[in-house]
Amino acid sequence: MVIMFVLGVLLVLLAIALIGSALSTSTDSGVSRSLAVLEAMTNAPEELRGELDRSFSDRVIEPLQHRALSVGRRISGADTAERIRRKLDLAGNPAGWTVDRVLSGKVMGAVAGLVLGVVFSLMLGSPMMKIIVIAGVTVAGFFAPNLYLYQRAHDRAEKLQRELPDAIDLLTISVESGLGFDAAVQQVARNTEGPLAEEFSRVLREMQIGQGRAEALRALGERSNVADLRSFVGAMVQADSFGIPIAQVLRVQSAEMRVKRRQRAEEKAQQVPVKITIPLIFCILPTLFIAVMGPAVLSIMDSFSK
Repeated sequence: MVIMFVLGVLLVLLAIALIGSALSTSTDSGVSRSLAVLEAMTNAPEELRGELDRSFSDRVIEPLQHRALSVGRRISGADTAERIRRKLDLAGNPAGWTVDRVLSGKVMGAVAGLVLGVVFSLMLGSPMMKIIVIAGVTVAGFFAPNLYLYQRAHDRAEKLQRELPDAIDLLTISVESGLGFDAAVQQVARNTEGPLAEEFSRVLREMQIGQGRAEALRALGERSNVADLRSFVGAMVQADSFGIPIAQVLRVQSAEMRVKRRQRAEEKAQQVPVKITIPLIFCILPTLFIAVMGPAVLSIMDSFSK
């Protein structure tokens, strides 16, 4: 029994020694491989290290954008860049959005739409429906940047139209209190927020770099499709050209803008009965008929069943 016990202890110690040697060997080999990788990275050529240090966007996204831009320029018309620049001005020139980015985005959107259309078409059985889905999603992806810019321009135009009367009131108060027109515009740009304040700040910057007041105001009107803003810019340009007192013109413009704002509010209020007709017919009246006529119909059915 003693011999068996001694043999068991020796076997356990031998197993522990073998496991420890295996672990030490694997650890040493792992450390050796890590050191080898670090040495290889250190001794690698400068071009390879620079390529590995670049981000995923620099290595993959930018080359794809350049290729898409070249394709977009080939399939676009001669005046495409000017029309896109006009849309960017109307949208307020979103940060990071340029003509080249819009062109490359249209091509990449078309490719992404083609892939999504093919994936969705696998769920359909009709070949005609597959073709329609693929073509529709591809076209939607191609025009997605244009739709985004159109929506941004629409929202921005509504904000400009909503903020313009209050801004003109502030201009009128500032000019009548003794400030010049440029100082009054600066007050509006400093004390208000929104796209109109940004436009007034741009007008001031353009005048500071040497552009005339009339040219800066005309550029303000060209960057927007709001009729009230263009009317205001035209009145200011004429007043500056003919020497008419700015305070008098601003007072007239302020009263006119208040009248137009009230008229727009009345117009929207008159459109409410027409707009509510469709929900009333298809949503409210059926539920009302069910609530009113339902018990009577159930009573009649119960009576006839007996």
